[in-house]
Amino acid sequence: MKTMTCVALCLALFGVQSAPLWAQESTVSSESSVVKGYRLGPGDVVDIQVFGEEDLSPRIKLNEDGVFNYAFVGEFNLAGLTLYEAETRLDEALRGDYLVDPRVTVSVAEYRPFFIKGEVRSPGAYPFQLGLTVSRAITLAGGLTERASDRKIFLVSEGEGESQRRRVNLDDPVQPGDAITIEQSFF
Repeated sequence: MKTMTCVALCLALFGVQSAPLWAQESTVSSESSVVKGYRLGPGDVVDIQVFGEEDLSPRIKLNEDGVFNYAFVGEFNLAGLTLYEAETRLDEALRGDYLVDPRVTVSVAEYRPFFIKGEVRSPGAYPFQLGLTVSRAITLAGGLTERASDRKIFLVSEGEGESQRRRVNLDDPVQPGDAITIEQSFF
């Protein structure tokens, strides 16, 4: 009886298989939906994967212009592109002379930092974290000083060539590259 149970258990375990890689859900899509419409920029660390081409699948950090040097292609600018747009442009650049049908995926390994200044204990640049809020950013910067105003908090987002300073609440989201300013309270 004990042997029969053991055999049945072994058969059940060996019969269980994980789905093939192509059928598994991608972490890129779930991560990119958290930072909706995210556009790549200077300081982002990006993983480029070209299926079957290990030499064309680097992890790179975008320079101050959002550019990196890519094998067989030369300088390539990803600044301002979404992950999908980056995949499409890289696919087009590799197609033809280098590869017949490249399958390119681009994901963010590390987001560029956010910045916080003003009335916090440790102003500076901090690594972005998914789900980051103004309150959490303040905590990462050591908290507010005694003179800080919890109502005079402003955020400047990196945009498409435009930066607009806007007042924010503690539970508002922070995106990579954002700059938060905490002003003094006079009373």
